Amino acid sequence: MLKKISTNNIKELRNKTGAGMTDCKKALEASDGKIDIAIQTLRKKGLASADKKSNRLVTEGLVESYVHAGSRIGVLVELNCETDFVARQPEFRQLAKDVAMQIAACQSVQYVSQNDIPEKVILYEQNFELEKDDLLTKSIDIKNKIVQGRVEKRLQELSLLNQNFIKRHEITIEELIKQNISLWGENIKIRRFERFILGEGLESKNNTFTKEVSDMINNK
Repeated sequence: MLKKISTNNIKELRNKTGAGMTDCKKALEASDGKIDIAIQTLRKKGLASADKKSNRLVTEGLVESYVHAGSRIGVLVELNCETDFVARQPEFRQLAKDVAMQIAACQSVQYVSQNDIPEKVILYEQNFELEKDDLLTKSIDIKNKIVQGRVEKRLQELSLLNQNFIKRHEITIEELIKQNISLWGENIKIRRFERFILGEGLESKNNTFTKEVSDMINNK
């Protein structure tokens, strides 16, 4: 006999997963009302359906902004979808706002995904790790394995999609996007972003200016 699923349980599951009401009800019925199991079921289902849509063309969307309290950090992010209808939904705008907030919170993030990281950056990280003192006495095989692990960790730190979502630490930004793909039934992509930090770069410019003035004086 199936356990009766309450409306409150369905709403709770929907709030945690972003899945549709019908899907939440079915997942709860299949899990005998156990929310944790239902979440895993929906996540697996959502990720599978999202992967099928990942190659669809996205030409709509919006540019969203986030300015952190104190107005010292600001972010602009472009989030794309397939239709203007989805782009105009409050939930889609909230998703964009959450992504922008995530970028503001993760100072190490520089790229949307690991696929966007230039080869020269990867080579730099590899060489940087190879030259560390704690690897000098290691064999070549051990050294390469350690470097590979450290570089992979560093590339994940640079990638937005690899970050744990600040509002729900049990999922990554990539999983958050895929859950919304499943929810809306169309492809969604973070195209690009820009982070602004108050005063960033001013010190180096001032140092350059000071050096130029000093050189002019010394050459007189």
